[in-house]
Amino acid sequence: MGSIRRSKTKRRTRDLDQIHADLRSSKHLAQHKTLKPVEDLPGLGQWYCTECAKWFEGEHNLIEHRKGKNHKRRIRSLREEPYTQKEADAAAGLGTDNGPQKRTNLTESESASAAMDVEPTESIT
Repeated sequence: MGSIRRSKTKRRTRDLDQIHADLRSSKHLAQHKTLKPVEDLPGLGQWYCTECAKWFEGEHNLIEHRKGKNHKRRIRSLREEPYTQKEADAAAGLGTDNGPQKRTNLTESESASAAMDVEPTESIT
């Protein structure tokens, strides 16, 4: 039997768009840091990697983390600007108005019926 893959929420880190907001605004980062009591955080909340959104036990662990592959990979992915909702809507075709569409190709039956509907302007008396 196969194993069931489950999402591990215990080790889940913040998403890239949330980290971008943390880097842009110190207020946003401070709000995130105050969500958990200091006593529950590793190292009493003194060592925090903003780019990876992780807490560390000591300064040595934080320095070693910053030299590592996972941290460097996260830095590389943070260089790209996150997509905005406006860009996502435009990609889906929402919110873009191309104006009324003109019908250029008429089938034979449509062109014949259009010709029959035209009444002569002058009447013969």
